[in-house]
Amino acid sequence: MPAPGLVVSGVPVEALGVVRRFGAETALAGVDLRLEEGEVLALLGPNGAGKTTLVSILLGLRRADAGEARLYGRDPREPAARARIGAALQQASFPASLRVAEVIDLVRAHHAAPAPRDELLDRFDLAGVAHRQAGGLSGGEGRRLALALAFAGRPATLFLDEPSAGLDVESRRALWDELRRFAEAGGSVLLTTHHLEEAEALAGRVAVIDRGAIVATGSVGEIRRSAGQTRVRFRATPLPSLAGALRIETGPGTVSVYTHDATALLEELAAAGVRPEGLEVVPVSLEEAFLRLTERGAAEGDGR
Repeated sequence: MPAPGLVVSGVPVEALGVVRRFGAETALAGVDLRLEEGEVLALLGPNGAGKTTLVSILLGLRRADAGEARLYGRDPREPAARARIGAALQQASFPASLRVAEVIDLVRAHHAAPAPRDELLDRFDLAGVAHRQAGGLSGGEGRRLALALAFAGRPATLFLDEPSAGLDVESRRALWDELRRFAEAGGSVLLTTHHLEEAEALAGRVAVIDRGAIVATGSVGEIRRSAGQTRVRFRATPLPSLAGALRIETGPGTVSVYTHDATALLEELAAAGVRPEGLEVVPVSLEEAFLRLTERGAAEGDGR
């Protein structure tokens, strides 16, 4: 049950014109971001783009210099605003001498209706280390413990900063299944990740942040298209000079041509007498779009 007096309806997470400066450096330049109920939103950006600063402000761990952050319509620095929030940040630390089960119980004690300890141990594959001291956990075990703690209070919204960092493939897939079930049950997730396959697998929407500003938002498909490029791939063949080619990559038996206009490129190939076999025309991958968007931002920043 929600805490008495807690606002439990409305938008789970909002940033409204959030600005944060560190001396002369602007870490966030008027960021607007919104996480809807039941949504998984992936926040992507290169190192130093402002992701961690934004998450810290949304969780009430830092103050914004201007603008507002809200959790369910309230100031995130209010304890009541965070009552339905779970978080697993990238750098998690635990009391080294406490056993895993004791750490979970310590966090559960802060919630009115926590998830059962044994359920958390089973869900995050921690039953085998329940009696081990937290200081003796491996990196992957520590990460699973941090995730279990994020779920301990039966949250309605999760903040996950690089949630699969340090996890093996099996644990990563198990986490993805947990997050899908959580979202299907109406939970909301804001995650940051450098694994773009993770964003593609989980996110209904993606926001790309670069140099302290949101440079693109949309579905994975919309982000891919926003890069303004298409990949035309076919079996390797001698190529003429192509005016419509932005770049050409060759692989084992194939060639990939990147272009702004796939139709014009195909017409150019036909005019040159090239008959591509095994033709595939697709938008660039999320990773390629991400690199394109952040490179564009860097180039524009260099030009100011």
